[in-house]
Amino acid sequence: MHVDGFRFDEGSILSRGIDGKPMEYAPVLWSIELSDILADTKIIAEPWDAAGLYQVGNFPGYRWAVWNGQYRDTIRSFVKGDKGIIGAVASRIAGSQDIFSEPGQRPINGINFITCHDGFTLNDLVSYNEKHNKINGENNRDGLNYNSSWNHGVEGETRDTEIQELRARQIKNFLTILFFSQGVPMLLAGDEARRTQQGNNNAYCQDNEITWFNWELLEKHADLLRFVKHLIAFRKEHPGVRRERFFTGITDRHGKKDIEWHGCQLVSPGWDDSNSRVLAFTIWASDEVTDIHVMMNMDFARLDFEIPVPARGKVWKRIIDTAIVSPDDILPEDQAAIIAESSYGLEAHSVVVLVAMKCSASI
Repeated sequence: MHVDGFRFDEGSILSRGIDGKPMEYAPVLWSIELSDILADTKIIAEPWDAAGLYQVGNFPGYRWAVWNGQYRDTIRSFVKGDKGIIGAVASRIAGSQDIFSEPGQRPINGINFITCHDGFTLNDLVSYNEKHNKINGENNRDGLNYNSSWNHGVEGETRDTEIQELRARQIKNFLTILFFSQGVPMLLAGDEARRTQQGNNNAYCQDNEITWFNWELLEKHADLLRFVKHLIAFRKEHPGVRRERFFTGITDRHGKKDIEWHGCQLVSPGWDDSNSRVLAFTIWASDEVTDIHVMMNMDFARLDFEIPVPARGKVWKRIIDTAIVSPDDILPEDQAAIIAESSYGLEAHSVVVLVAMKCSASI
């Protein structure tokens, strides 16, 4: 039937015995784990259940991938502007090795996501502070009360152009961070065209315009659709953002680590800075592969970020700046501008991505 795999809703319930207690070797889970028929099938679990069992990082089995709820919560808080969580942000971007620490686990064990079919859509995440579920008939008591969302000044739709521009930028920030994180990115269908549920974060019971997909959004938000397509294409072409193994910190023959963390100043990420809202990192690759430098400013002010010296024979080119208007917000590498300066000014709430490429004769 051409099914790539299966995702198990509230998968943790399958690890419970007849007494309701979790089992270390649950027969159903291990039968799936060891099945020859399912050997080439993607197996994904929502690693929690309605009774409170939470198994992100310790879900039974080794080949299971699981929804990383901690990725969602941390990145939402970071982009919203919460301060002092830089260490947690770095861990999530690097593939959550602190969570997936069991022998044999790899970055692909974690499914990174910002939004899913439960909760706010990405558009609503940047448009509402509160859930608006009265239409569901439960007096707004259903659905999560805490969503780490931010309406950017007005609840719901607005004609304020500054708020509109900031919301659009924040959506691009979320998507850029997601696609430049180690692990498997999961994109909620419709987020690429800013589908809204009008603030409803528990809309499973609605079979109407609240949950239907409006195909006109593809044209209305063609700029965002283009942005997402370029993100997907970049990730497919660059193994540095989808490593099979976790970073080790080991230096290569050029003295470069596989990843270096920074703040506004190089190699000064500010792990202990309780006021920091910024983070940058460099993924150093081999001579033949593209180096990648990502700078993230979730502060409320424009800040200058130092840029590392590119590897010998390479130049930095800016492929993404979420503060720039489309189509220059994301560009193919052969069209991207060379950045020769030693620093780059990031607008408030923006993400910039540079790639280091070998100099050509035309440069």
